[in-house]
Amino acid sequence: MKFLTDTMRIFITMACYMLVVIGIGLYFAKRAQKNSENYFLGGRGLGPWVAAMSAEASDMSGWLLMGLPGVAYWLGLADAFWTALGLAVGTYVNWLIVAKRLRQYSAVSGDAITIPDFLSNRFHEKKKVILAISALFILVFFSVYASSCFVTCGKLFSTLFGFDYHPMMIIGAIFVILYTALGGFLAESASDFMQAVVMIFALVAVLVCGTIYAGGIDAVIDNAKSIPGYLSLTHLANPTVDANGVQQIAENAPLFGEAKSYGGLLTIISTMSWGLGYFGVPQVLLRFMAIRKTSELKSSRRIATIWVFISLAAAVCIGLLGRAMFPTEAELLTKSGAENVFIVIAQTLFHPIVAGIIMAGILAATISSSDSYLLIATSAVSKNIYEGIIKKDATDKQVMIVSRIVIVLISLFGIILAWDEKSVIFQIVSFAWAGFGATFGPIMLFSLFWKKTTRTAAVAGMLSGAACVFLFKLVLSKLGGIFAIYELFPAFVISCIVIYVVSLCSKAPSQEILDEFELAKNYKD
Repeated sequence: MKFLTDTMRIFITMACYMLVVIGIGLYFAKRAQKNSENYFLGGRGLGPWVAAMSAEASDMSGWLLMGLPGVAYWLGLADAFWTALGLAVGTYVNWLIVAKRLRQYSAVSGDAITIPDFLSNRFHEKKKVILAISALFILVFFSVYASSCFVTCGKLFSTLFGFDYHPMMIIGAIFVILYTALGGFLAESASDFMQAVVMIFALVAVLVCGTIYAGGIDAVIDNAKSIPGYLSLTHLANPTVDANGVQQIAENAPLFGEAKSYGGLLTIISTMSWGLGYFGVPQVLLRFMAIRKTSELKSSRRIATIWVFISLAAAVCIGLLGRAMFPTEAELLTKSGAENVFIVIAQTLFHPIVAGIIMAGILAATISSSDSYLLIATSAVSKNIYEGIIKKDATDKQVMIVSRIVIVLISLFGIILAWDEKSVIFQIVSFAWAGFGATFGPIMLFSLFWKKTTRTAAVAGMLSGAACVFLFKLVLSKLGGIFAIYELFPAFVISCIVIYVVSLCSKAPSQEILDEFELAKNYKD
C-alpha cells in the first residue's frame, strides 16, 4: 500500500506540473492565434532569459536526463564526456558567432520566420527549390526527433507507475500534440524557460543527494576505478551480457570484460563534433531569429552557456553515480534500461512529492523539445510547402488549419517510430542531430559569413550533407575501422567542401544579393 501511496503522490505532483504547462498554453493561445508570425516566431519578442533558457531546454530534451546518464552508466566516462564537451563548446560558439548575424540577416532578408524561409530568401529564389528541400529534410529529421521524445515519455511512465510502455507513450504524445496546437511558439518558449529551471534543479538535486547517499565523491570514484576502462577517456567499459543483452551478475556484482579501445583521436574528434550540430538545429536557430534585440544576445550567451555546462556535467556524473548506487538493479541491466538510472535514483532518494517534481524535470525536457520539433516541422510544411509552393495565396487561417493537421500526422509517424520499447534514446537523437547538423549547419555558416556562396552550392551542400549522414549511418559504419565514427563529422566536412567548390564553379551571386549581404552585416535593430 505504501508503494501505491508514494506512486500516487508522484503522479499528482507531475499532474499539477502538467496543469501549469497547459495554463501557459491557454494564456498565450489568443496571442498565438493572431497570425502565423506570432504562432511560429512569437513576433520577434523574446527577452534574453527566455531566449537562452528556452533554446537550451528545447535542444536538450529527455536525452539530457535519460540518454546521457544512461551512456555514462553503461559504458563509463569516455563517450559521455566527449559528447558533453563537444555540446558545451558548440553552444558557446553558436551563440557567439551565429546568433547576432542570423538575427540581423533574417530581418533584412524578407523578414523570414522559418529556417527554410531564410535560406530561400537569402538566395532570392524564384522556383523555391531550397525552400522545398530544406522543408522536407526538417520534416524527416524532426519526425525522428519527435519519436525520441515519445520513447522518453513511454519509459518514464512505465518505469514510474508499472504500466505498459505503449499506452504511456501514446498518452504522452497526445498531451504534446494538444499543447503544441494550442499555444504555438510563445507558449512553447515561455514554458521552456520554466522547464529549463526545473531540469537544472532536478539534475543538481539528484547529483548532490545521490553523492551523499553513495558515501561521498571518493566512494563513487573508487567504485568507478574498480571497473576496467570506466574512468578512462580513451577506453570504454565492456559489460558482460547474455544473448538478450542483459548484463551478467556474479557474487552480487556486475560482470565486465576487458576495457575496449574508444577508437583513438579520430573517434574523439567525431564525438566532439556533436557541437557542430548546433549550427544546423532549427529549434536553437529560431530563438536567434526571435530575440527582441541583438544587444541582448551577450546576456543570452552567458545564461545559455552556464546552464549547459552545469546540466551536461551533472548528467554525466549521475551516470557514474548510478553505477555506485545501483550496480545490480534489474531495471538497469540492459543498454536501453540503463537510461532509467536518473528515475531509479530519484525514486529511491526523495520524498514522493519531491520525486514528482524531479520526474517533472524529465517530463519538462521531453515536452520542451517535442513541442519545438512539432512546431518547426509543422511550419516547414504549412508555411514553406503549402503557402510557399502549393497555394501561394493561402490565407493565414488556412495556414493555421494545415498546421494543425500536420502536427497530428507527424505525431502519428513519430508514434510508429517509437513503438519499439527497447529503443535507445541516445541513438535516436544522435541520428537526427547528425541529420540537422550536416544538412543545415554548413549552409547556414556559409550563407551568413561568405557572400560568394551560390544558390546551386546551397542545394548541393544540403543534399550531400544529408546523403552522407544516411550513407555513413546505414552502410559505411558497418565496415568498422575509420568508418565507425559519428556520422555528423564526415558529413559536415563533405558538405562544407561541396559548398565551397560548387560556389567557385557556379554563377556568382547577383549584385542585389551581395548588397543585401553587406546590409545584413551592418544592420541595426
